[in-house]
Amino acid sequence: MTTNIFITKWYHVFSLPFFLIRNGINKKIALLSKKLSGNILDFGCGSKPYALYFTHAENYTGLDIEQSGHLHKNEKIDVYYDGKTIPFENEHFNAVFSSEVFEHVFNLEQVLPEIYRVLKPGGKLLFTCPFAWPEHEVPFDFARYSSYGIKSLLERNGFKVLEQYKTGHFFEVIMQYFIFYIFCFLPKKPPFLYYILHQLFILPFLLFTLFISLILPVRMKRKDLYFNNILLVEKV
Repeated sequence: MTTNIFITKWYHVFSLPFFLIRNGINKKIALLSKKLSGNILDFGCGSKPYALYFTHAENYTGLDIEQSGHLHKNEKIDVYYDGKTIPFENEHFNAVFSSEVFEHVFNLEQVLPEIYRVLKPGGKLLFTCPFAWPEHEVPFDFARYSSYGIKSLLERNGFKVLEQYKTGHFFEVIMQYFIFYIFCFLPKKPPFLYYILHQLFILPFLLFTLFISLILPVRMKRKDLYFNNILLVEKV
């Protein structure tokens, strides 16, 4: 299986059961990352899977939480924080990037003001967070956000929404959950056995979903059920 499940390529359909989810996120980050520049903070960086999209940055700093029970094996963290206070001075960064982190933050209402504080005036925040995802990284999975809920939360904390997107649509979500259900019952080891089973039991449904999504009329691609929120916002 691929070592970086975040930067999806077409051939990852042959090994990645969550291809539909990951591919949607990756495409938007690849596009919107160009709108961040200067001194950039990766909030909840983990292994910095999207770092290659920020090679144009003057400086790229990875921040993650130091918390009991949260292992950081094989991760690329530059600075740890306590989950409350980001250890940088006011207006230190030109931009902040964060992907699939906010659902793991129990006190997001307290953390957003911290992100606001370390951003320069007019600084941008680019982030993704799930709406329809299975629980993951349990027990540190605390929330899901609707497009209206996350927009309201950001505006209450001094941010202006510049661009807002939803990845996936109703049909893709239903199929991805069905694929996930199959994946749960497949043996994951040894890897070569999973790879074979993936071709037999998961790949056909992924290809079917991609084909139907390609020919499905726009009016039938309902966005009231979707995978992820992706927002580019600005410090007012």
